Amino acid sequence: MNPRFGSRFGAIGTIATALLLYAAASSMLPATARAQESGDVADPAAALADTLVAACRASEADFASHLTTANAAAFRKLPATQRTELMKRLSLSDDPGKPLLSADADKHIVLRCRAANNTVEYRFGTTRVEENLAFIPVAVVNSQQADFGMVREGGSWRLLSLGLVLFDVPQLAKQWAAADLATQEDTAIADLRALGEAIQTYRRAFGKLPESLAELGPAAKDQISPEQAALVPADMAAGKHDGYIFRYRISPDADGNDNNFELAATPEAYPKPGKRSFFLDTAGKVHGDDKRGKVATVDDPLIASEKAADEK
Repeated sequence: MNPRFGSRFGAIGTIATALLLYAAASSMLPATARAQESGDVADPAAALADTLVAACRASEADFASHLTTANAAAFRKLPATQRTELMKRLSLSDDPGKPLLSADADKHIVLRCRAANNTVEYRFGTTRVEENLAFIPVAVVNSQQADFGMVREGGSWRLLSLGLVLFDVPQLAKQWAAADLATQEDTAIADLRALGEAIQTYRRAFGKLPESLAELGPAAKDQISPEQAALVPADMAAGKHDGYIFRYRISPDADGNDNNFELAATPEAYPKPGKRSFFLDTAGKVHGDDKRGKVATVDDPLIASEKAADEK
């Protein structure tokens, strides 16, 4: 049903307040799973089912209670969007769902997470217990299978791994932060180039370079002019966009003519949204480096894509 079971986790609303049909379904559960409900945490499969139930319901508090102490603390510190995304990666649903528990003929747990647009069915296999570790094969119907790893901590079974991937929230948080940083910096580079293109468009339209970025800003309908060229959003015309501050300078050529320009993009609140500052030189090439919030210059190294282009 959902091929993301094995891959989505490694790529690495309203919450239901009651488990529908749980009372009826509980009579079909293995004895160990029913014991889990009453507080006996001896069964790792029941603990895993509770973890997936919490992910299905998008219940942050319940989900955190099934993580190791270190992971739970790190999970609570994640931004809200990342906490939600982490639970989505386990529930394989973009919306909170209604979990339904039952058991198969072998008394293995079957869990269905029924969301608005899809239903995901997890079928548990036979649990393998090795001292304080347990491994539970779980298959998603019409999809893939993976082994969940559980670890006994403080008398309870906690989620440890999915397949060969340790469920290490602090490390995941670092990876996501690095990915977010790279995305923000890529956006700043794209914005810098887009601003350069807008300046070139202004020159072709009015036969000169703008005196300031403000002249590129929005204009009233049918009132485009050299003072309001309607080429960039208002915040970019004011020198700020997507968390970066933009600076523009006309750079006279060798003959003293105002034919060239330079642009700089600097993080507004270093080290967020990015660490690197960027500089667009008169040749249209982008330089960038971690300047600790200071303005980049033409003396800074070319960014990777510019280096690759020069080497071709």
